[in-house]
Amino acid sequence: MALKCGIVGLPNVGKSTLFNCVSSGKAQAANFPFCTIEPNLGSTQVPDARLEQLASLVHPGRIVPATVDFVDIAGLVKGASKGEGLGNQFLANIRETDAILHILRCFDDPDVVHVDGSVDPVRDKEIIDTELQLRDLETVESRIAKVQKQAVTGGDKQAAKLAGLLVRYRDALSRGNNARTVELANQDEERMARELFLLTNKPVLYVCNVDEKSAQSGNLYTRKVAEILEKENEQYLIVAGRIESEIAELESFQERQMFLESIGLEESGVSRLVKAAFRLLELETYFTAGPMEVKAWTCRKGTKAPQAAGLIHSDFEHGFIRAEVIKFDDFMRYGSEAACREAGKMAVEGKNYMVQDGDIMHFLFSR
Repeated sequence: MALKCGIVGLPNVGKSTLFNCVSSGKAQAANFPFCTIEPNLGSTQVPDARLEQLASLVHPGRIVPATVDFVDIAGLVKGASKGEGLGNQFLANIRETDAILHILRCFDDPDVVHVDGSVDPVRDKEIIDTELQLRDLETVESRIAKVQKQAVTGGDKQAAKLAGLLVRYRDALSRGNNARTVELANQDEERMARELFLLTNKPVLYVCNVDEKSAQSGNLYTRKVAEILEKENEQYLIVAGRIESEIAELESFQERQMFLESIGLEESGVSRLVKAAFRLLELETYFTAGPMEVKAWTCRKGTKAPQAAGLIHSDFEHGFIRAEVIKFDDFMRYGSEAACREAGKMAVEGKNYMVQDGDIMHFLFSR
């Protein structure tokens, strides 16, 4: 499932450093603005203890985890909506992503130049929020006149509905609010909203990049960010990019765990970030388990059984008959598919079944 998280922020806030930590990509990370120009692409495995637990019972030939794709996008500066810096390219690259990880610099370091001369993550957040809002406002205003004309002169009821939604977006954006703050009345409005591809409609996770001593509990900068984001009902995460770079260089799992314990952390920031990105994209995991492999499959929340089957092979969706489903906890309790079947813990589901996170599934189909 090709869903992507775009990593954005001002220049020199640690975007490329974190991208290199969370992905298989290798972006240039340097102490000067716009060292990233073309977007860098990479992917990473989603940590999921359930895979190992299933494997301990099934003893498969291999284990295949779910993955998340990341895009490291060039740094944005004030005026990007008018083409300043790499603005037009930056905004076009964001439009192609499904969710945004907004990196905020929350550390002091005289050796790392800040594009605006001082460290102020709240100001930095507002700069990027404003630039995205201005571009969305431009998009909305360019559509309103055309759609309103269709609604009035052509009597197009659908155009009238879209015009109403566009006006609400324009009002929100004009007040300095993101498009995602506009409440949608029904599924029809949700569909229209998706088709507008507004930048500030994308889900966002703000990532506070801190120094090592602030990795556990944050600092003055992160507290200021948290105060703003809590008012806006937005999510945030604290990660120490430099520490994550050191962890990424360690070869074994044991070495990484020892390093984390030595600095008082239970889990790496990268692991938390990847899991958060998975949730931000509204993804869930179902499993297939057999002697050849135990595999995690990724689907959007609300995916029905035939479409989930289609992720394995298009023939599975076209010829879908039914799905045999075992809940993860039941599989772990009874120890095997046969035991679950005997205990009545295997459900037979049809085309309208909505896949649940942790389902272990077997699909039956006709060729």
